[in-house]
Amino acid sequence: MRAIRTASSHLIAAGATAAALAFAAPAATAAGAQPITSFGFAITPSTVAPGGQVTLTVTGCAAAFATASSGVFDTVSIPQGRPVRVTVDRDARRGARYGVSFTCNGETGSADLTIATASTPTTSSTAASRGVRGGLGGSVSGAEPAEIAAGAALFLVAAAGTTYAVRRRTAARRH
Repeated sequence: MRAIRTASSHLIAAGATAAALAFAAPAATAAGAQPITSFGFAITPSTVAPGGQVTLTVTGCAAAFATASSGVFDTVSIPQGRPVRVTVDRDARRGARYGVSFTCNGETGSADLTIATASTPTTSSTAASRGVRGGLGGSVSGAEPAEIAAGAALFLVAAAGTTYAVRRRTAARRH
């Protein structure tokens, strides 16, 4: 009987660890190679002809202004909640990809801007703020490390409480 209780305690501990890692993994890998930022940013369209215009949008930035810079246009300030249109240099190399750095409160994120290989019209639609949060119903904005740690701690406390209650109940039955 003691072996069963020990095994169940180990399974609960393993489950708690697996759950904590499962909740932390999507936040760590969501952006792939690009770092996760606390603010959103977009370039519309992402492919443009030399001399064309793109719209830069920043969302969720707590500062009054964010900045965007690239090798194919001058550094610009983006007011909170308002998109900015910039003109790409006419001498930008066709077919090249240029990095665009967005900075908000000292935090930096980047996206690529591709220069079209052939002359294309530069049309722009409304920029998506941060994309679709598929599967979550839009109710979850992002997992902060503090939230992940708090959730893991609550889970571990619940698992420990359950283990304690089960052991106490079985100990009471033996007497």
